Amino acid sequence: MANLKSTIELTVELDDNRIPEKLTWTADDGGINNEEAKAMLLSVWDSKAQETLRIDLWTKDMPVDEMKLFFHQTLVAMSDTFNRATQDEKMTATMKDFCDYFAEKLELKK
Repeated sequence: MANLKSTIELTVELDDNRIPEKLTWTADDGGINNEEAKAMLLSVWDSKAQETLRIDLWTKDMPVDEMKLFFHQTLVAMSDTFNRATQDEKMTATMKDFCDYFAEKLELKK
């Protein structure tokens, strides 16, 4: 059986002060080619050090209201991923409750 590989490419264009001006990403297997994004959160688990390594970037023109929505949607997605990874329904429900609270306090839900 052949080893299959899939590549996800992230490109960050910086201004003179090294602040992100443009973020693009490509994932050929997903049909994504040089798509622009305003923000990204990437977490990688380092098993040896037992810690999470992170890259959190957003462009300087990312609106705060969109950042709040981005965080809410990311928290909801993390809750779903946590459930799929652990099948811990009780903690998933607690996480979803927090997501609802987060949205309520930021007045994201109508």
